[in-house]
Amino acid sequence: MVNLKTLAAELSAKLEANELTLALAESCTGGMVAEAITRVAGSSAWFDRAFITYSNAAKIEMLGVSALTLNQFGAVSEQTAQEMAVGALKHSHAQIAGSITGIAGPDGGSSEKPVGTVCFAWVGHHFAAQTTTQHFKGNRQSIRQQAAAAMLTGLIDRLIATEFNKTN
Repeated sequence: MVNLKTLAAELSAKLEANELTLALAESCTGGMVAEAITRVAGSSAWFDRAFITYSNAAKIEMLGVSALTLNQFGAVSEQTAQEMAVGALKHSHAQIAGSITGIAGPDGGSSEKPVGTVCFAWVGHHFAAQTTTQHFKGNRQSIRQQAAAAMLTGLIDRLIATEFNKTN
């Protein structure tokens, strides 16, 4: 399994190099990404805040996720993930934001959205919102760790793409 500490350190270097700050919105990971990030010494220079929005009410109240989106697509959807990321960016001083919402199990899955279904979104002042859904295997803790690693990797990938676009 990918080491969250290593990914967080790599993310730190990318954010510092680009003079950007980060905000997060986490649901099924319950702050696991923020915890990995704050293990990096000096993270206060580039990490603005995290929203832990486990309930639908928290998603609506703290991030401005639409009740219509939640009713139509569900809390575990790319649409909700996108609204979470946009809300995190809007309600922070960051220039880039990421969000995670999913079903870590052991219960809560369905045939359409089985346990291990996790939706992600990333948005930044330099790039439009991007979303994806991944399906992880394992127990609750393993799914949460895989989702946290995917968020960190996704942030790094988008920062690399931003760096590439700046030089071309």
